[in-house]
Amino acid sequence: MRFHGEILRHALLGLAILSPFAASASSWQQIQNDAKGQTVWFNAWGGDEAVNHYLDWVSGEVKRDYAIDLRIVHIADAADTVKRIQTEARAGRKTKGSVDLLWVNGENFRALKEANLLQTGWAEQLPNWRYVDTSKPVREDFSVPVDGAESPWGSAQLTFIARQQQTPEPSASPQALLDYAKSHPGTVTYPRPPDFTGTALLEQLLINVTSQPDALKQPPNAQNFAAVTAPLWAYLDILHPLLWRQGKDFPPSTARMDSLFTHGSLRLSLTFNPMHAKQKVAKGELPKDSYSFGFAQGMIGNVHFVTIPANAAASAGAQVVANFLLSPTAQLRKADPAIWGDPSVLDARKLTPEQQNALQALIPENSPPVLAEPHAAWVNALEQEWLRRYGTH
Repeated sequence: MRFHGEILRHALLGLAILSPFAASASSWQQIQNDAKGQTVWFNAWGGDEAVNHYLDWVSGEVKRDYAIDLRIVHIADAADTVKRIQTEARAGRKTKGSVDLLWVNGENFRALKEANLLQTGWAEQLPNWRYVDTSKPVREDFSVPVDGAESPWGSAQLTFIARQQQTPEPSASPQALLDYAKSHPGTVTYPRPPDFTGTALLEQLLINVTSQPDALKQPPNAQNFAAVTAPLWAYLDILHPLLWRQGKDFPPSTARMDSLFTHGSLRLSLTFNPMHAKQKVAKGELPKDSYSFGFAQGMIGNVHFVTIPANAAASAGAQVVANFLLSPTAQLRKADPAIWGDPSVLDARKLTPEQQNALQALIPENSPPVLAEPHAAWVNALEQEWLRRYGTH
C-alpha cells in the first residue's frame, strides 16, 4: 500500500510530540557535537536501486540536520568489508579505520564480534532505541548475543512469490511445495547457494524436516551434522529433478529468479523481503497479480543491523546516523513499498496515533509466523555440503 501524503505529513508532525532519550541528554548532545563535520563511510549492499536511492535521501537528511558528510560505499557482499576490517586489525590500525558504519547481520556479525573488532554497548543508548520493537530478535543475531554492538535497521522474512492467475492456492508446507513441483515440472527453483536467499531456503527446509530442531540453536559438529541434515538431503534429492533445468543449474540470484518469473519460465520467485512483491508490482517490474506467501507453520526471518568497527574514524557520526535510521521518519519512509519496502523494526504502540496508522498500513498482510534462524555457524556448513552434493553439475 502506498503512502498517502496526508498520512505521512501527520505522522511526521507527530515527531515533535515525542522527545526520546535513552542516553542522558548531555552525553547525547556531546556525541552530536563531536559528529558535526565528520565524514562517515557507510559500507552498504549496493545491489538494489531502491536501497541506493533511499540511502541518497538519508545522506541529504543527515547533512542538513547534523552536518555529517555521509559517504555510501556500495558493496556486493558484506564479507568483503569484514575481510578489510580484519586486515586493518592485523596491520595494527587501531584508529582511523576505513569503515565507520557497516550494514551487517548473521555470520559476518559473528566473525567481527568474536574477534573483538566491534564497538559494543552503544546501540541501546541511542535516543531512538525507545521506539524499537524488542519482541523482534534485536538482541541476538543468528543466535549470537548482540551486546549493544549493532543497531537494528530493518526486518526481513523468507517469502515466496506467485501469481494469482497461475497459483490461486499457495503451497503451505514443504510437502505441498514438492507436490507443486511435481505438478509443474521445470517451473520451480531457488538461487544457487551461497547466494544468501538460496542458503536461507536450505535453512528453512532443514527446520521443517529435521527430527532434531534443537540442534540448530548450537553450532553443528562432526557428530551430529549428518544425522540432523539427512532429511534435508533426502528432500532435495526428490525435489531437484523436478526443478528448472532438472536441478542441474540454478539461478545466481533472486533478481534472475524475478526475471524468469516475470517472463513465465518460473511459477515461483523467492525473496527475503516480504514487501518485495508489492514494491516490484508498484514499479511495474513484476506481474500485477503477484503476491507473497509462506508456509503455514512459519518462515525464517531476521533483523538486519548496522554496526560500528572498533577502529572507526568517525564513531560519533556513525552513532548519529544509526540513530537517524531508527527514527520514525526514516523507518516509515523505508517501509513504503513505493520507496524501498523494507519492514520496520519499530513498535507501532510506541509511536503517535498518526505514526501508528501509517506504520500499520505498511505491515504485510497475512504474514506467516517468524521462525528463528539457526546458529550462524550452520550457514557455511550447509553451503559446503550443498556444493559437495549438487554444485558440480
